[in-house]
This record gives sequence, C-alpha cells and structure tokens, in this order.
Amino acid sequence: MALYLLYETASGFSLFHAHGLDEIGQNTEAVQSSITDLNRFGKVVKLTAFQPFDSALDALNQCNSVSEGQMTDELQSFLELNLPKVKEGKKSKFSLGVGDHKIGSHITEVTKIPCQSNEFVNELLRGVRLHFDRFIKDLKPGDLEKAQLGLGHSYSRAKVKFNVNRVDNMVIQAIFLLDTLDKDINSFSMRVREWYSWHFPELVKIVNDNYLYAKVSKYIEDKQNLSEDKIPGLTDIIGDEDKAKEIVEAAKASMGQDLSPIDLINVQQFAQRVMDLSEYRRKLYDYLVTKMNDIAPNLASLIGEVVGARLISHAGSLTNLAKCPSSTLQILGAEKALFRALKTRGNTPKYGLIFHSSFIGRASARNKGRMARYLANKCSIASRIDCFADTSTTVFGEKLREQVEERLDFYDKGVAPRKNLDVMKAAIETTQNKAMDTDEVPTDASAKKSKKKSKAAAADDGEAITEDGVTTVANGGAAEDPKSEKKKKKKEKRRLDEDLEQDVDGGDAEQDGTAKKKKKKDKHEDADLQAASDIKKKKKKKSKSEAE
Repeated sequence: MALYLLYETASGFSLFHAHGLDEIGQNTEAVQSSITDLNRFGKVVKLTAFQPFDSALDALNQCNSVSEGQMTDELQSFLELNLPKVKEGKKSKFSLGVGDHKIGSHITEVTKIPCQSNEFVNELLRGVRLHFDRFIKDLKPGDLEKAQLGLGHSYSRAKVKFNVNRVDNMVIQAIFLLDTLDKDINSFSMRVREWYSWHFPELVKIVNDNYLYAKVSKYIEDKQNLSEDKIPGLTDIIGDEDKAKEIVEAAKASMGQDLSPIDLINVQQFAQRVMDLSEYRRKLYDYLVTKMNDIAPNLASLIGEVVGARLISHAGSLTNLAKCPSSTLQILGAEKALFRALKTRGNTPKYGLIFHSSFIGRASARNKGRMARYLANKCSIASRIDCFADTSTTVFGEKLREQVEERLDFYDKGVAPRKNLDVMKAAIETTQNKAMDTDEVPTDASAKKSKKKSKAAAADDGEAITEDGVTTVANGGAAEDPKSEKKKKKKEKRRLDEDLEQDVDGGDAEQDGTAKKKKKKDKHEDADLQAASDIKKKKKKKSKSEAE
C-alpha cells in the first residue's frame, strides 16, 4: 500500500510520497537513525506537490484551521488534485499520513481518503521537517525561518487577542485582593482596638464595628477633652444618639491610662490608615460588581458577584469554569477534603465554594446536598452561556435563579417546579423580544419617512389635506361640489379603460393580477345592471300611476 505524507509548513502545504518501505520493523532504531541521513531518506521519500500560501493572512487562517483539526477548502482541493481518486465501494490502494489524528479524521469524513497517524508516520514527518529546505529547489536559505517566525508571531498574537471589556483576569486579581484586604483590615482593626484600649478601654464594648471604632477613636483623640459638645459629631458617626451619650459618660469614669501627645498622634495615623483601607475595599467591591456584570452577568445574577468571582478565580478563567462539569463545579474549593475522603474511603464532600451561596444556607440540613448539586448544575449552565454567548444579558441568570427558588419551595413545601425546557424557552423569547425592541427604535429620518407615507396613503384613500393640516373627507361629505363628482367619474372611466387595455396587452400576465382586474370589471358591470334595473322599476311605477 502506497503511503503519502501531508506536511504543513509556514510557507504552504506539501505532499510527499514514501515508497519502498518495509513494514516489518518500522519502529526499530535503525529506521529512526536512517532518517537523519539525507541520501538514504531522499531515496525513500520524494516530493509530489507543493502549494504555497497566497499571503501572510492566508497562512494564518490555514494554520488556525489545522490547529483546530479542520480541513479548509484549499487543503481539500490540494489533496483531491494530487492524490489518486478513491472509488466508492472499493478499498483504496494508498493512505495519507498526517501528524494530527483530528485533522486526519476530518479529512477521512469529508473526502473518504484513508488517513493514519502513528509513530512511524511521525518519524517520517520528522525527517521531512529536517530536510525540507533540500526538497524545495527555489527556496533561499533563511526564507523558511523568516516565514516560521512571522507566522508564529501572528498565530500567538491572534490567540492572545481578547475583548477588553470581558477580561476575566481582572476579576481574578480583584477577588484575590478583596480577600487579602479583608484579612488585613481585620488584623489592623484588632491592632487599633488593642492600642487605643490602653487609653479608653470602655469604647470596645460600646462600638462593635471595626470601621466605626477607628472613626470614633480618631474623632475623640484624648478622652479627657471629650465633653457633651461633641455628642452631635459622635451621633453623625455612629448614627445613634444614645450610644454617643453613653460614650461621653464612659469617658468621664474611664479606667484607661493617659497617653502622651506623640502616642496619640501615632494611634490617630494608624486609625486613619485603617479607614482608608476600608474605603478602598468598598470601592474595590463596587469595581468587582461592575466587572462581573460585564464578564459573567448570568453567573453573577444567579449566585452573586463574590461567589461567582471566587469560582472563576479557582478554575483559572471563565473558559475553564465553563468546561467543568457540574459535578466538578460542586466540589470546587474542597479538593483537600475530597482526596482525604478518597484516601480514607470516607464520605466525599457535598459542596465547596458554592456553600457560601445563600441558597444552601436556606436549605434544611437533609437537603443541603441536593441543593448544592442542583445549584452547581445551574451555575454550570450560566457559566457556559456567559462564556460562549455573543451578547451579554442577565435574562438566563434570572430565570435560573427562579428555578433554584422553585426547587427550594419544592423541598420545603412540595410545590412542583417548572420544567427546564419551558423556562429556557421563556428566556429565549424574552431575549428575542428585547432584541426586537432595540432594533425597532425609530430614528428621526425613519419617522419623517413614515409621516410622508401616511400622508400619501391618506391622500390615496380620499382624504384631502388642507394647508392648516386639517383633513376633510372627500367621499360621502355633505358639502361636495358637482364638478368634483364629474371629475371623479371621468377618472374612474379612465382607470377602467386602462385596465381593459392592460388585460388585452398582457395576456400572459400572472393569474393574481388578472383575477384582481376581473373582480374590478365585475363590480362595475354589477353597478351598471343595478342602475338599469332601477330605471326600469321607476318607469313601471310611472306607467301604473298614469293608468290609474
């Protein structure tokens, strides 16, 4: 059986014919070592055809298709032109060796050309790659390296391209920084409490919040100077007048020791740093919310911005999270417990990072595992929609959240939830309606055109538009002129004559048009017959009255 080799380079596609090969001992070291010798290798493998790429852009497109395992039209025509034809129902007398089995299966599926990809073919392609510049005669030294370098840069640049508004790396860094800030703010706040408690120990029991404690300690400074004049300021900070009065009363009978002015200055500076960190943490949280709404709106609306960002961060990217099955997403973040359970043959964990969702906290103890499995399923669907959808919308996330709420009610009250198919159909309809609404917003030019069309239609229907913009009905009005009636009758006669001429000239016209014209004729003939019958009836009545 003849063997052909398909070799893709940065300059074009090439096809080689390997003949005179002994199938026995193909993978031996002797055959592999003989590849490095050009004299021996050139006798076995010979160039059959070579098709260069048209441009650098064409080379990039072909490289992208080959890397994804897809055969392009150019490659298909190249193979069909240079390979023997495969007859239907008969076994082919040749095979095509390719480096990647994916593109080989696609070539076999489309063109019925038998392909193979094994160690022997890879060794032959390695020899072709090694001696390729010797097979092409007109190739100058250095040209192939330049083409490879340019194509490599273009391919890497195309792979790295991304949408600036949908960079999940920013979410990963933001959630890492948010978690770090939470730890730092808590430790710094405890340090402020311990430090200032030497001076005013009673304040710890009155003010529990860390941020408010740092703010109050900076406002009070020295407790000896605290009087009832500062109660309004303390009320603005704390938001409770009773607590402000309690602080003032506690300062009068405080057991704390006095601090020197330098110590107080250091305490105030450190308290200000804690306040600044808390403010920055709040701004960072707002930034994370906006980025999650841009990158993963459905996941954020389903499970929340922070939990969704933690899932993306733990998976590495939104694409990796979308590739994860729901069973993996369910225990994402509980890997240590999982492997410990597998090692000790114990119970595997039921949930990982999704435990921080409010849905699992609201579920009962016996239903937490079921709820985690169901929530992981919906999160997997939402992440795939966010990753692969062209337009960003929160409709699917809201519908999935409704499904989770219904499942909670089903576990607690036994209310049957809706089917997933019905919910997804409703979500698709709402998105389509929103798209239609955005497309049907009329611009100024279209509004003017529609006004003109309505005016023209009104004039055709018999409405005469006056200069003041008031329309007067022309048909059936009491104040009609006899001249206008005569003109209308003349116009109608002209139209009938024109219709008759068109019927005579256009005998081969379509049936729809002729049917309409016949209907018009029938109507006018019926009107003439009715008028004649009315005249006859009047004459009969007159004759009867004269006879009487």
